[in-house]
Amino acid sequence: MPNPFSKKRKIVRQASTSGPKKSKRVKLRPGSDWTKRNFITSVWIPSLFTKRSGTRARPLFPKVQPGQISITWIGHASFLIQTHEANVLIDPIWSMWLSVIKRLKEPGIHLHHLPSIDFVLVTHAHFDHLDRRTLRAVAADQPIVVPVGVGRLVHRLGFNIVHELDEWQTIELGPLRISLTPAHHWGARFLADTHRGFGGFVIGAAGRSVFHCGDTAYFEGFKEIGERHNIEIALLPIGAYDPPLAREVHMNPEEAVRAFNELNAKTLVPMHYGTFRLGYEPLEEPLERLRASARQHGIEEKVLVMTEGKPVVL
Repeated sequence: MPNPFSKKRKIVRQASTSGPKKSKRVKLRPGSDWTKRNFITSVWIPSLFTKRSGTRARPLFPKVQPGQISITWIGHASFLIQTHEANVLIDPIWSMWLSVIKRLKEPGIHLHHLPSIDFVLVTHAHFDHLDRRTLRAVAADQPIVVPVGVGRLVHRLGFNIVHELDEWQTIELGPLRISLTPAHHWGARFLADTHRGFGGFVIGAAGRSVFHCGDTAYFEGFKEIGERHNIEIALLPIGAYDPPLAREVHMNPEEAVRAFNELNAKTLVPMHYGTFRLGYEPLEEPLERLRASARQHGIEEKVLVMTEGKPVVL
């Protein structure tokens, strides 16, 4: 359990690096045709009467051997990444509601069935990625890594140190190298806190690599991410591409395939779909469109569709 009286907690920001920012902040202005549909009546109210699907089974976590990586999808953008030496939790959210948005699929496992977590990573401050209730539950005096400007949201939750990274910055945590990559999104938790950073993470371990994209619309930065990092496994968002305000804030499945090819990655793991209805698209549509686009581009065998709560060793 976290010690609320620990004096070790502090926020550490890496030394600033020079050069122009590659991240692009999306505009808050709604799209021109956003008033033509009603999200409340067509999506939100029906969701309230939709029964949650999925089950929380006790997971059989594998014994990860040197050189292996185990990935467990919790749901939405939440993942447990396990190497031979470390357990990493990314964007954990076990909450059943995002304020008034109902979770429509159960987390793949119970929170108390998690193994001991060595490090926690949070890609940005949005409520479906930075869930303070979940973070407080998993905090056990270990480090947490967040983008610049997000540290104050998590430093009192029970982590022994908060590392803030700016884009392209890298930190070594035990056997892992954690790098923050650019994105095309925004990081404000509310309207006024636009100073908060956002991005994705590349996790390097013993010559292997996992890229968690965070939230992003498609942008030209994927090629540079692939050039700077030898991406092996890419966890890419494919849902919420038809949002209530008609803004371009998330990739659609076809853009995820394009990003995967520009990253020059080996395996595409789709995420950010099927859990919360954050857009007009039906819950099953993103995966259908991803599979069709993967077949069209000849990468179907490179797509790994995961089931919540079932570890896969790569």
